Amino acid sequence: MPTAQSYRPEPGILGLGDAYYDAVEPARFPRCIPRFLNRRWADRLGLELTDEQWAAHFWRFEPLPENLNQPLALRYHGHQFRVYNPEIGDGRGFTFAQLRDDRSRLLDLGTKGSGQTPYSRTADGRLTLKGGVREVLATEMLEALGVNTSKTFALFETGEELVRGDEPSPTRSSVLTRLSHGHIRIGTFQRLAFFGEVENINALVLYCLEQLYAEQPVENSGENALRLFDLVASATARLAASYMAAGFVHGVLNSDNINVSGESFDYGPWRFTPEWDPDFTAAYFDHYGLYSFGRQPEAIHWNLAQLAGCMSLVTEAPPLSDMLSSWSGRFEDELVAALLLRLGLDSIDRQADRDLAAVLLKAFQSREEKIDRVFFDWRGGRDPGGERYGSEAFRALAKALEGRQRPVTHPYWSDAEPCSMHIDEVESIWSAIAENDDWKPFETKVEAIRRMGDAMAESGPPA
Repeated sequence: MPTAQSYRPEPGILGLGDAYYDAVEPARFPRCIPRFLNRRWADRLGLELTDEQWAAHFWRFEPLPENLNQPLALRYHGHQFRVYNPEIGDGRGFTFAQLRDDRSRLLDLGTKGSGQTPYSRTADGRLTLKGGVREVLATEMLEALGVNTSKTFALFETGEELVRGDEPSPTRSSVLTRLSHGHIRIGTFQRLAFFGEVENINALVLYCLEQLYAEQPVENSGENALRLFDLVASATARLAASYMAAGFVHGVLNSDNINVSGESFDYGPWRFTPEWDPDFTAAYFDHYGLYSFGRQPEAIHWNLAQLAGCMSLVTEAPPLSDMLSSWSGRFEDELVAALLLRLGLDSIDRQADRDLAAVLLKAFQSREEKIDRVFFDWRGGRDPGGERYGSEAFRALAKALEGRQRPVTHPYWSDAEPCSMHIDEVESIWSAIAENDDWKPFETKVEAIRRMGDAMAESGPPA
């Protein structure tokens, strides 16, 4: 039994019934090469795993004790670049297990690249090794920056050669396991609404309230739907704000990529923008900048409107409309909080906090310095009135920060440069792997990211 006393299996999704998923079989892979094992999160889940047990459960996908007996490919629809697609679902992944963490949250272990499902269509159900490496780097960086993100739990190279149109082929293959606070998407509700399955929408509302938000439902199904929508509105406002404070561009904010728990997940063409550039895009196929850095709040709000349309089948529309209209205000408040969090500052009062955020954003918009550098210097206690920051915008920021900075002790803040994750760094890490099978730059980067996360947690305000 690869478990500790703190292991708490709870396959609650089975209570929904098979209208929400299809049982599937995992692919069989020719090679088993562990490339990333998240032992830190395994400890938090009560999973005490030997190397062979890591392979058994996260390469062969043998069931965990008292958990799902068979993987489940979840059913959903979604808007993809604002075009509704009723032919999607878990096409190269499945939910493998559910369990509680050390905060009693229900978490899913889900996969990427684990083989074909009924929703694969003409795809092979596989994941490139480069895609797996990029997802590790994205999740580690976002977790360190305080973004509510899924965690990469395991990555195995699988020994197959894959052909892809957007990278040199054949290329190496992998299978990834993701740890996520639920895999229920806005697109999950869209599918049920598409088929007019009112009873199943109500059942899913109850599941989300109880399992994802630890809320006690009431007898009135309409009130439950309103309560869930209110929670999702707040969670997605927080998600959008955290992207902006991190300088992160997800790249594909389709409604099937928005989790109703407000957790960020599923990283494809992501990037971090070096400077505060609203037009910066991550996906080469985003020709019109629909999901550019500056338009991410708009994209998430638009997706929330699609959820409102689904909820209107089970509750009154006017309250949904009111909550949708209030979303921008929630986002602004969350952006202020996210900026303060990254600066390591305590809140003073609402107006003072908003004034500081406005000055900070004005300084960023001057594009005189990279986002990571600004936060690194200001949070690390460097002189904000020094030579590097001599412009009017940054002098105003220095004045706004007077008396608010907190002392820091972690040695990270004495480094010469901040830890960052820009595209040239990502490509350099992958080049070392692709050309020389050299994993040292990858491993060194993960260590550096975690060190930065430790420093931010040590000097920041309480979560």
